[in-house]
Amino acid sequence: MKIVNYFKETYEELVHKTSWPTMQELGNSVVVVSIASLIIALIVFLMDTIFNLGMHAMFPAV
Repeated sequence: MKIVNYFKETYEELVHKTSWPTMQELGNSVVVVSIASLIIALIVFLMDTIFNLGMHAMFPAV
């Protein structure tokens, strides 16, 4: 009986108590996350490139 009660309460909370974002809010969030991800990827790429150049300068290939 506990499991049935759990599913009933879960359904009630998801249907009546949860506030879901609108399509516009969801779209805005997707844009923000995508831009932030691209910026972080660019920063990591630049750090890797600089580190690689420094390692090649310190330890040239034989």
